[in-house]
Amino acid sequence: MSKYVPDILSRRWVIVASGRLSRPEDASAKKKKSKKSVCPLCPGNEKLTPPEVFRLGKGKPDEPGWQVRVIPNKYPITDFHEVIIHSPSENLDIENLTLLHVELIIKSYRERFNFYKKRGQVLIFCNHGEHSGASLRHPHSQLVLIPFQINLDTLTREPLNNIVEENDYFYVYCPDFSQWPYEVWIAPKIEGTIFGDLTDEQIKDLAAVLQRTVRKLKKIFDKHQLTKNITFAYNYYLYPKESWYWRIIPRFVHRAGFELGTGLSVNMIDPTEAARQLRGDGERLNDVLHKLHKLKKNSKK
Repeated sequence: MSKYVPDILSRRWVIVASGRLSRPEDASAKKKKSKKSVCPLCPGNEKLTPPEVFRLGKGKPDEPGWQVRVIPNKYPITDFHEVIIHSPSENLDIENLTLLHVELIIKSYRERFNFYKKRGQVLIFCNHGEHSGASLRHPHSQLVLIPFQINLDTLTREPLNNIVEENDYFYVYCPDFSQWPYEVWIAPKIEGTIFGDLTDEQIKDLAAVLQRTVRKLKKIFDKHQLTKNITFAYNYYLYPKESWYWRIIPRFVHRAGFELGTGLSVNMIDPTEAARQLRGDGERLNDVLHKLHKLKKNSKK
């Protein structure tokens, strides 16, 4: 069982989940071992996970044939915590799966969100890559159910500034209040809805802008890798309440003592400039990233 501990003055909460200590190590730590590790999320290894609760694709429960698979998390943060396995592939994710498959991932999110929405606050999030906090390399997302009485310290939808693109149903933009370099939000044009209200037609539009955005971020990362020996990594989460949004945080930099000690964020890339680069307007990328790299280099001295 998880334990919720409040701070009376700030109304913030801490979840004590000691079972998380038993999580498996990331594959990067196991590469040093001669024996190849077995990925419990790959097809053929279904018996290594708890019994599945949802799947899209063919085959019987807990057997191969699935395209997206949902299982309970063996090391839960909260009492209801699920793992959403993006695809059978250990190497492909949103940026290089087919667009139809990205739609399936979002449909799985919608189905599990609606399954839990009357029981608590449904937070769906993804840690992609070792630098993002992922404990397994196989691409996956997670869903946690948080009691309604817990005050979540999450941002409400930010104003529409620095728009990167839009389609029939969604805006893609870099809010002025961006806490990370190249932070991107995707927000529906219809406000006041929750994520579970998405139609299949809207999911098609969402999948398209999501995939394009992640591909653009990866292109920036690959061209100007700011940290050696670190692969492309990002986090995203879906705001669990009304006027929802999808927040993508690329992990180009580390958080340091100032941010941790003050609660203030230092963003070295102006969101206006980030949006301009993501739109492809002009070619100021080299100069801006050179400055960022220089700042990071000086901070280590």
